[in-house]
Amino acid sequence: MQQIFRGVGMKLQNCYKLAPNRVWRTYLGGKILDHISGKQEPQDSHFPEDWLLSVTPARNIGREDVSNEGISRVCDGEKTFLLTELTERFPEEFFGEAHCKSFGNSPEFLLKFLDSSIRLHMQCHPTVAFSQKHLGSNHGKTEGYYILGIRPGCEGYIYLGFQRQPDPAVFRQAVEEQNTGEILKYFDKIPVKPGDCFIVPGGVPHAIGEGVFMVEIMEPTDFAVRIEFERGGYVLPEAARFMGRGLDFGLSMFDFTARDMAATREAFFVDPLPLPVEGDGERFSLFDRRKTPCFRSEVLRVNGEAAVEHDSMRAVIVTSGSGRITCQDRSLELQQFDRIVIPAMQKRAVFHGEMELLTVLPPFPGK
Repeated sequence: MQQIFRGVGMKLQNCYKLAPNRVWRTYLGGKILDHISGKQEPQDSHFPEDWLLSVTPARNIGREDVSNEGISRVCDGEKTFLLTELTERFPEEFFGEAHCKSFGNSPEFLLKFLDSSIRLHMQCHPTVAFSQKHLGSNHGKTEGYYILGIRPGCEGYIYLGFQRQPDPAVFRQAVEEQNTGEILKYFDKIPVKPGDCFIVPGGVPHAIGEGVFMVEIMEPTDFAVRIEFERGGYVLPEAARFMGRGLDFGLSMFDFTARDMAATREAFFVDPLPLPVEGDGERFSLFDRRKTPCFRSEVLRVNGEAAVEHDSMRAVIVTSGSGRITCQDRSLELQQFDRIVIPAMQKRAVFHGEMELLTVLPPFPGK
């Protein structure tokens, strides 16, 4: 089962822990992530995200000289190395033959912790069709959110699509003049709580509220249009507002469909679908073809010992509890918020303990 890196003398293990991978963003947050990583004085800053599994570089205006920002590192004992060292040297062992035929050596998703201390900019991401036409990419930026917690004293909400349809000319003027009241009057706050799960398709405007701590799964790009230019005292440079283009280009990305609260939940919120599991546990599908072809995700609740098999690589996050994972001859102790990557060559994973885990997988080959 173990493989030797060509010319390096290292082994491709059956599972790895992933190292913390904080990334600079235009908004503030990250105090919870500081606490998770053991910092003595946790505080909010411009590092509110941890890119748990990523081969996607971060796009930050003015930080182009930061080497490998956004690229994950894997841990092997005391050593760490870039995830891309595995994906580039052993694509078929890491991803599986069928995946490589469909997608090459890309995981086809980007996985994050996001910890906001302020409401994020109202923003929008492209669909695949928009990216293919305008951005030279076969990926848009559909996103999936899984809520882990809400900070004490915070409301717990997101904005998600229009609840009232604006006149396009009036809305354009509001963005041009940065009339926040006019921009936000077409949106309602959508309450969220821990355990909520929902999809944000490309084209749907949205903003995450202050105090939301969540897992974010997305297509592997960092494309974004932001129609609010200042949040938390930071003013976006012009190149970061509409991806270096103009206002009309930015607004052409938007789906102006209006949905009331009930229709918003019907369109975007995900109901867990029971799946089989071996042993003592419960397993549910979250993101699947019901809502998106772009990525997959499951929840596993372990009450003793439970085993799951997959035919693709996957990332696993311990969202609560503690225990151990065993992948054939390799065993790792797990604490809350640990993250693991399991290559496709290792189909079976056994979990021991009392814990909840979120598993994220690539899309089905042939998507």
